[in-house]
Amino acid sequence: MIPSDPIMLLSFVNLKLRDYYDSLETMCDDLDVSQQEITEKLKAAGYTYDRGQNRFV
Repeated sequence: MIPSDPIMLLSFVNLKLRDYYDSLETMCDDLDVSQQEITEKLKAAGYTYDRGQNRFV
């Protein structure tokens, strides 16, 4: 289960990307979560995924 609060979600996702996964796609597949849902929630909060940095900025 992933956090529903956008700021908690940002922290959770960026931690997972930093410490465990080499891409957003790999993380979503492994955790069985929707990449589109995460991306949309964080975009609404003003964050976008940066592939080069492998994190939401």
